Amino acid sequence: MDLHLKDKVYVVTGGSRGIGKAIVRTLTDEGARVAIVDKSAESIKTLPESGQKGKFFKADLTSSPACQEVMEQIILEFGQVDGLINNAGSNDNIGLESGTPEKFLASLTNNAGHYYFMAHYALPHLKKTRGTIVNIGSKTSVTGQGNTSGYVAAKGAILSLTREWAVELLPYHIRVNAVIPAEVSTPLYESWLKSFSDPQEKLKSVSKKIPLEHRLTKPEEIADAVAFLLSDRSSHTTGQWMFVDGGYTHLDRAIS
Repeated sequence: MDLHLKDKVYVVTGGSRGIGKAIVRTLTDEGARVAIVDKSAESIKTLPESGQKGKFFKADLTSSPACQEVMEQIILEFGQVDGLINNAGSNDNIGLESGTPEKFLASLTNNAGHYYFMAHYALPHLKKTRGTIVNIGSKTSVTGQGNTSGYVAAKGAILSLTREWAVELLPYHIRVNAVIPAEVSTPLYESWLKSFSDPQEKLKSVSKKIPLEHRLTKPEEIADAVAFLLSDRSSHTTGQWMFVDGGYTHLDRAIS
């Protein structure tokens, strides 16, 4: 199926590894041009060696002025923006008991603030192209996890903003949706597994709770969902939360 993404310009935050990296690869494979916005210079390695159509932009996403500046740089480079994929963020374990009010507020900014910053500065350009926004959420915002109040609050805000922006941007024909992963096989997830005395046993215990095929979701499966929501193949879809998690969030995890 042709997703009609060729030569369109997409901004991907946090594109250096994991889900963001997979999104960049999928979009470039579809012929899109990609602007990677990340704080890590290693992000340039994200793009495939053949047929590169993207460019890396280094920015501190926790800073509103930095987000404004990087969006200006993207427009100077590409001339347009057809879609924004808000992806950057990390589970920082700022809990109710273990954290502090200051750390909680910082977590909100680190994990949700830049979603607003980037969307705000991209909006004038998205109006011109009738572009799209896809926000990457987390199943923790609907299931809870424990000891991660800041991250969960931020991800809950992201889901609410997805619905709010979908309504606000209706007059401009800008669609806004969210993709919600659960347990995804990324380098960050692998690092978490290694924190246990028996990583393989921990992986087995998690995998058996995922109803569909009892395995972790692949980053590419998240990326495929993002590409679909960016494309005109989902032209009448907005304000939706798409769970790509093998049924982890909504199906009975006792199913074998």
